[in-house]
Amino acid sequence: MEEGMMSLNEAIARWTERGELYTTAISDLALFRRPKPTEPMSGLYEPSVCLVTQGAKLVQFGDDSLVYDAEHFLITAIHMPTLVQVTQASPEKPYLGLKLKLDLREVSQLILDSNLPKPRPQPTSRGMATGAVTPQLVDAFRRLVALLDDPMDIPIMAPVIQKEIAYRLLTSDQGDRLRQIAATGSQSSQIARAVDWLKGNFSLPLRIEDLATHVNMSTSTFHHHFRSLTAMSPLQYQKMLRLNEARRLMLAERLDATTAAFNVGYESASQFCREYGRLFGAPPLRDINRLRQASLAA
Repeated sequence: MEEGMMSLNEAIARWTERGELYTTAISDLALFRRPKPTEPMSGLYEPSVCLVTQGAKLVQFGDDSLVYDAEHFLITAIHMPTLVQVTQASPEKPYLGLKLKLDLREVSQLILDSNLPKPRPQPTSRGMATGAVTPQLVDAFRRLVALLDDPMDIPIMAPVIQKEIAYRLLTSDQGDRLRQIAATGSQSSQIARAVDWLKGNFSLPLRIEDLATHVNMSTSTFHHHFRSLTAMSPLQYQKMLRLNEARRLMLAERLDATTAAFNVGYESASQFCREYGRLFGAPPLRDINRLRQASLAA
């Protein structure tokens, strides 16, 4: 595995020489570089697998936190609002990694079409977790990234290798997590539908009873399984989505705190500032100024 990881690391380093993010010709694949550790940044992880070839990253969601590195991949089966921080990186040995989006419909079809081995027991039912990197997974990613040097091969070969990667994940120590989400009609897939609704409607008032009915679950069952999958209550999840988007609006679109708060669904600017400070460790103006100064320093 060491040789394959080294080859993959060299390829990512070469493709990211000119910037920290390289959006590749393979639509679901992105490559990353960070030359030094970062401050915690808000982000929304979509269903995907992330692999690090050098360095390490910390991801926090709800009361949970995960670290992934060259020995542990990160798999996300649902959309998860998070705080993300690169913890190991330097100019000499930058953080290098990749993210591959997962098409859960294709994963579901692969489950139906294949006689997959029995899944291994899961220590947790979370929708995001880390798993052990295997030589087979590294080799598949190495071949996928290698296609970037032969663009004519991408339309034919990329889907084949992506299907192989999905198979490797389904048979990994985190395979059951993916199976539960992709299985239509399962309680996990019902919660995934609720998560999709929240992601698209986070600025609207939330009635838990209505959302539970929307996914054909009782309110108590919905609460239990939602927290089990996301480590958050539905209201906490909505709050994370709102605060993450407000932070993005202030940072990228330069909205003031009050306008950003109302845009994401808050009715009280003071409540927004209190909850923002609790999540990000500083009031909106101070936090955004700090992020801009850190960006300039980089």
